Parts: sequence; C-alpha cells; structure tokens
Amino acid sequence: MAFAALHQGLREVLHQVNPMALVSNWKLLRWRPTLHPNPLSGFSSSAEALSEQDPPIPNHIPPREKNLELTICKMMANRAWTTRLQNSIRSLVPHFDPSLVFNVLHAAASPEHALHFYRWVERAGLFTHTPDTTLKIIQILGRYSKLNHARCILLQDPPRRSLVSEDAFVSLIDSYGRAGIVQESVKLFQKMKDLGVERTVKSYDALFKVILRRGRYMMAKRYYNAMLREGLHPTRHTFNILLWGMFLSFRLDTAVRFYQDMNTMGVLPDVVTYNTLINGYFRFKKVEEAEKLFLEMKGRQILPNVISFTTMLKGYLGAGRIDDAFKVFQEMKACGIKPNAVTFSTLLPGLCDAEKMAEAKDVLREMVERYIAPKDNSVFMKLLTCQCKSGDLDAAADVLKAMIRLSIPTEAGHYGVLIESFCKANVYDKAEKLLDKVIEKEIVLRSQNAFEMEPSAYNLMIGYLCDNGRTGKAETFFRQLMKKGAQDSDAFNNLIRGHSKEGNPESAFEIIKIMGRRGVARDADSYKLLIESYLRKGEPADAKTALDSMLESGHLPESSLYRSVMESLFDDGRVQTASRVIKCMVEKGVKENMDLVSKILEALLMRGHVEEALGRIDLLMLNGCEPDFNYLLSVLCEKEKTIAALKLLDFVLERDCIIDFSIYDKVLDALLAAGKTLNAYSILCKILEKRGSTDWSSRDELINSLNQEGNTKQADVLSRMIKGTDVGPVKRGGKRKATVVT
Repeated sequence: MAFAALHQGLREVLHQVNPMALVSNWKLLRWRPTLHPNPLSGFSSSAEALSEQDPPIPNHIPPREKNLELTICKMMANRAWTTRLQNSIRSLVPHFDPSLVFNVLHAAASPEHALHFYRWVERAGLFTHTPDTTLKIIQILGRYSKLNHARCILLQDPPRRSLVSEDAFVSLIDSYGRAGIVQESVKLFQKMKDLGVERTVKSYDALFKVILRRGRYMMAKRYYNAMLREGLHPTRHTFNILLWGMFLSFRLDTAVRFYQDMNTMGVLPDVVTYNTLINGYFRFKKVEEAEKLFLEMKGRQILPNVISFTTMLKGYLGAGRIDDAFKVFQEMKACGIKPNAVTFSTLLPGLCDAEKMAEAKDVLREMVERYIAPKDNSVFMKLLTCQCKSGDLDAAADVLKAMIRLSIPTEAGHYGVLIESFCKANVYDKAEKLLDKVIEKEIVLRSQNAFEMEPSAYNLMIGYLCDNGRTGKAETFFRQLMKKGAQDSDAFNNLIRGHSKEGNPESAFEIIKIMGRRGVARDADSYKLLIESYLRKGEPADAKTALDSMLESGHLPESSLYRSVMESLFDDGRVQTASRVIKCMVEKGVKENMDLVSKILEALLMRGHVEEALGRIDLLMLNGCEPDFNYLLSVLCEKEKTIAALKLLDFVLERDCIIDFSIYDKVLDALLAAGKTLNAYSILCKILEKRGSTDWSSRDELINSLNQEGNTKQADVLSRMIKGTDVGPVKRGGKRKATVVT
C-alpha cells in the first residue's frame, strides 16, 4: 500500500517536472558546508581571507532517493501551503529521516517554504529535529534576514534547547551583525552561557567580527580580556580579526599591542596577518613600516599572495609612488602570481593619474587577454578620458573595444568622450561611425547609464552633421537625447539651421515649436535662416508665421528681413498679409523700406482695402513716417479709384497734411467725371474750409450738375462760398459753421 501511494503521488506531480532538469539540478541539491559571510570585505582586499568556514555538519547522513526531495520542493514552490499540500507530501514519504529533511530545507525555493516545512514535520509528529537540521534552518533564515523567526527557533522553543549547538548561535550572531543589530549579537553571545551552551574561541571570533565592524574597539578589548580570563587561548584567526578591527577603527597603537601579544603567545602570523598589517600601516601613511613588514614576510618564507602584492601596489599609489607601484606589479608577475580584477582596478587609475598612458595601454591589453573584468567599471571612463587627453585616439578606441570584449556594457558617456575627441581632431568619419552605433542600439536610452553623453560631445557631432547635409540623422540622435531630458539650445539651433539650409523649413519650424514648449531659448540667426528657407521655397505665408514667432521670442529682425518677407508676400499677391508685416515693422521702430511700404499701400487702396490702408498710414504718421500722398492720390485718380481717392483726401484734410493744390483739382475732376457730384461738393467744401480758396476750373460745372440733379440747395451754398458770401460751409448733416472765406 505504501508503494502504491508513493507511485500515485509521483504520477500526480512528476508529469510537470522536466526529467533532464531533475538530473541536472540534483548536483545543486547535495549538501555542502556553508561558508561564514565575510565581514571584512568593506575594509581592504587583504582582509578578504579572514573569514573561515562554518564547522562542517557531520556528513554521516545517508543518501536518499534524489527525486523525492526535488518533488517535495517542486510541490511547495507551485502550491500554497495548505493541509491538502501537507497530505500530499505525507502520502509521498513513508518515513522522514534526517537526510530527507536536511535536503528539502537546503533545496527549498524560498525561506518561507523552508520554515513551513521545518515546523510542520515536527508538529505533525513526523520527525524530531536534530542539531544539523536546526543549524540549517538558522543559516537559511539568517541569510534572508528572517532574524526573528531564527531567534524564536533558537531561544523560545524549550524542547529545542538541548539540540541547539554553538554553531547555531555563531550563525545567528553573525546574521545579526551583518544586519547592523550589534546589541542582539551581544545578547545572544551572553545568552549562550545562561543556556549552558559552551562558548569556545569560535564564538568569540564571531562576536569580534560583529562589534569591530561597527567600530566598538573598546568592547572588543573587554571581551578579549574576558576570553583570556576564561582560559581560552586566541588563535591566529582571532588575532587576524582583532588586527583588522583595530586598523579599521584607526587604533594603530592597539593593533601593534595585539601583534606583540600574538608573538608573545607564540602564535605565528600567516599571510593574512601580514596583509592586514601592511594595509593598516598604509592607511596611516607609514610606507616604510609597510615595506619592512613585506620584507619580513618574505624573510619568514611566507609567500605573498595576490592580495599582498595588490595591497602594496595600492599603498604605493596612495603615497604617490607610481614607479614603485609598477615595480610591485612587475615583481608580482615575475613570481608567477597572476593579477586579479582588484589589482587591475587599482593599478590602471594610478597609471592614468601619473599620465603613464603607454603602461596603462599594456596593462589593459593584458587584462583583456586574460579576460578579467575590473570590479569598478568607472576605470574605463578614466582610461578613455586620459588616452584622449594624451592624443592617442587609437588607444582610446581600443578601450571601448576592450569593454565590448569583456562583456562590459558600453554607455553613452563612453561614446561621448570618443566622439568629442574625434571631432576635435577633425576625424569626423570615425566619430560618425560611433554615432551610428549609438543611434542603432539606442545606447543613449539605456536606463542603467551611469555616464551620460555631455553637450560638448553631441553638439560638435550635431553641428557637423547639420553643416554637411545630414540633419535628419542629427535630429534622430537628438530626439533620443531629448527623451533623457536633454534640451540644449545649441543643439536645437543647429538643427534649425541644418533643416533650413537643406530646404526643409517645416522640420525646422517643428523644432522651434518644441523649443517653445520646453522653454528653450531660440537664436535670432536660426530664425533668419528659417525665414529665408521658406522664402526660397516660395512659401511667404509660412515665412510670415516664422517672422511672428521670431518677434514673440523677443528678437528684433533686421530691416532687410522685413523687406524680404514683404516683397515675397507682395509678389505672391498677399497684400493684406504684407500690410501686417508693415505694422509689425513700424511698431518695432524700423523706418526703412518706405518705397516698398508705398507700393503695398497703393495696392491696398487699389483693391478696396481702404480702411486697412488708412490704418497703416495713420500708424506710419504716428511714428514719423508720412507716405507720399501726392503720388497715392494721383495714382488713384488715374486708375479711376474715386472712392478710395475721396477717402484718402478726406483723411489728409482731417490731419492737415500738406499736399499740392493740383492734387485737389485731380480728385475733384475725377469725382465730377464719375458723376459723383455730391461727393465732389462735400470734399470741395472741406477744401474751402481748410485751405480757404481753390482755383479749380470745373467748379461752375459742378454747380450746374448739382442744379440739374436737383441739389439746388447745395449748388446755392457752394456758389455763395465761391463768391465770398459770409455763409459758412455746410458740414455733413446739414449743419453750418460760420467761417470767413477769402
């Protein structure tokens, strides 16, 4: 029956499991000892070797059928933790032994799954936990910062106290320390004694790591003395931790005393000890002492490792002794020790600062050949900048190639440095090839960019493209930059100029609209090129729109630009639009181009836009620019535009403008010839009123025409005015005004 249940459960679950994945993942399921997290990585590279492995869990646990553990983990990962799932697991497993429980905990997809399984198997009476399984769950919960759950398992379950080992306390002390909760680590350490858990040097080492990481050097000294009083002898690892912590807290004297105690107690230093001491002395700028320790280490037949040489190299660079640093690098390779990523990351910036670019080039080549990527990718930006500054652009391009070979993501800033340098060196073809890659792969838009392209780089490239008929490509590139927030006025104006020169004013004006929406300053020269582009294309109305935008931006166009727009509009028959340009021009104080203004006014009057023409004339006069009324009235009369001539003469008389008397006669003759006797009577009365007399030869003819048309009253009034009778001329509406007429 048990076999049948097992078989049925496997059939229900394993149909979703890839058999090849089960076989390959089994290698990950087998138990391996867990390493202590390294608390010293934030101090120096030499301290990385101070961490030690957790004491291995006894490996006498017998192997089990591998598919069973994977099946249980798969079930927990794909289903909610319910009674139904628990029953399914129970139906699969006839007996829960330590090997099965340990492996399920180890392979669980999440700490929650592991905790559920850990609690359930014991509460259901299926399994009694051992020190190994308890240590395993403590390590899992600590790794994922589930510290309260780990503490509950360790301290608050009375039946479990007899099964909790020192290793479990050490693991949780370290987990609290990595979380920065030092006081809980100290409490756990003190609790060990209350619970009867023996504290060995291992526990003290874990506590020293935690409190020294937070700079509690005085507390470390107290616990060190307490350890000695308990009769525990510090090991080499203990002293290594203490030395590291004291240097981290800048306690040089205390570190020296600990080193003396180490020698007094007959504890021999190892390479980690010397690495820690050398790094500490360099931190205090004691270069000679560090050099003596390095020689002492070799004198004791302790072979320096890559951390030793890297520490010396870093110390020399910090002291400004670049030549000595490079000698250490060469010695390191001569000893058969291969530099690592930290070594290269340390050396390359130092060579750049010392302007030793040839050596930096060789080091980079070696790094690429060995396919070692640096820990800090910013070293490539420094290399690029320095190689470009030195003028070796081929070496700078090799830096970018090295990044690609090392699978390090290239960023917009890297390309920007190269593009700017190539442009300044007039090697625009290479710069454009780099830009093509930037555009094609949308490198500018990558969210992980730490180095953005600077305006000094992209403005040079955009300017070059716009000057050489490739403004479309420049705009495509800059629109990517705009998505990242770029709104450089130089780039915008270059695009406007480029589109305008290439005969694409619509695209240029679209750029101007974008600038307006973003509040970017627009250049007067760019507007001028845009307007001229519209004019060359035969689109004067759009040129007028661009001119208006230019005025709205606060720019004052030149007189010649006004003239170009007005001429184009006039030639295109857009007289009223041209008159609006006159209005803008005069309001801005520009008083040139009056010959063209006169032509536009004439065209307005000839087309019957008399009121608009008079409005423009009034504006001109207010700004001290009086048009040639004699010419305008004469032309209107010749073209038989009598109504326009009448209104213009009326305007002249009302404003007391001086015109030739012969013009009066021309207008009156034109009105009389057109049969507009009443209009001629009215304007003649005004002439007599304003000028006092007239020698118009056709006045008698006008009187006869008035009488013939039945306007005898007007004929009588006019006759008496002409003869000098004291009769005021009749104003409009029939009202008289007493006037002495000569």
